[in-house]
Amino acid sequence: MRRLFLAPLTLLLLTMLWPGRAVEAARGNNPSAQEPDSGAVLCPPSVYPAPQDECLPLGPAQFLADMAAQGIPYPIQPLPAYTPDPALNTLPYSYFKVTENGLPLFPSLEDAMANQTSGRAIQAGKLLYVSYQDRVENDQGVFYLLRSGEWIQGEGARAALPYPFQGLLFSSTPRNAFGWLLEEDQSRIAPGFNSPYTGHKYYRFDIVQVYSTQVVDNVEWNLVGPDEWLEARWVARVDPQSDPPEGVHGERWIDVNLYEQTLAVYEEGQLIFATLIASGIEPFWTRPGLFQIYKKLTSTTMSGSFEADRSDYYYLEDVPWTMYYDQSRALHGAYWAPLLGYPQSHGCVNLSIGDAKWLYDWAIDGERVYVYDPSGRTPTDPAVYGAGAP
Repeated sequence: MRRLFLAPLTLLLLTMLWPGRAVEAARGNNPSAQEPDSGAVLCPPSVYPAPQDECLPLGPAQFLADMAAQGIPYPIQPLPAYTPDPALNTLPYSYFKVTENGLPLFPSLEDAMANQTSGRAIQAGKLLYVSYQDRVENDQGVFYLLRSGEWIQGEGARAALPYPFQGLLFSSTPRNAFGWLLEEDQSRIAPGFNSPYTGHKYYRFDIVQVYSTQVVDNVEWNLVGPDEWLEARWVARVDPQSDPPEGVHGERWIDVNLYEQTLAVYEEGQLIFATLIASGIEPFWTRPGLFQIYKKLTSTTMSGSFEADRSDYYYLEDVPWTMYYDQSRALHGAYWAPLLGYPQSHGCVNLSIGDAKWLYDWAIDGERVYVYDPSGRTPTDPAVYGAGAP
């Protein structure tokens, strides 16, 4: 009888003094044994570089670890960037696109209406633009007064300035690469053409951050978000640099990437500006090397040809915000609507109007210009290059 009374009393005392141990003892379990995974405590949301003994790095912690492994911070940080002043796109010139057959020049409006030419003319060519200061329309037709003081008949079309694309200004250097979409594209959930689409479409000039790069089936892919991959060839990419290139001893330089067709500006070791360009197309490559701006002009006329029959003759009046750095090769605005992000010039580095104005205001004579092609496809032999052109 005493034994029956003492057993319940002992269990009651154990429960009061050590409830958890008493329960485990009653269940016949070892209280010091490791808790099974099915009942383990999850780690607080964080990235754990080493295995944890006190919690399981699953759920939110696993998600953050996966993001970190891809190079994606969480929460995803926007680029520390903003668009330059749209007023930079304004030009004090109006342009007229001359037909490829060229046009005669007239000394006065009366001569133009009477079709009595001065004997001078804009010769036939592939790229012909003049800037004008007045336009007259009457019963005799349409006539334009050029800034040279001569007149032309209105054969052709007034040139509208291209889409006012502008690059980005930066308040600090981004921690990862970024770029602009060159064509419409749709992301995939993994690198490779066999991966399903995400349903997220991107359009020309959209800006993306690039967190990682992989090559699948000999095609390079960029990770632009969680489970979002785009073909690298459709992204004109900028990889921010922290150190100046060899030969640049100051804290200011202009970085021209011929492979990516991008331009970046650095000051005091920080990226402060980046944009798209259109550089020289084969065989009129933009020459790689380290150069210095030696002449700045608010506007200038560029003309010339390369073919023996002069079939590629060009004549471009008032090319704005011109910065010569390598013989006749220059950084300048291009009002004739170049396809930014693709090589197509005769050696110059073409920029949008607003970007050229920003760069012109920032740069000084002697500014370093570092031109390179990380793919190695652009020739480096100086004998390959002439003076260059727009």
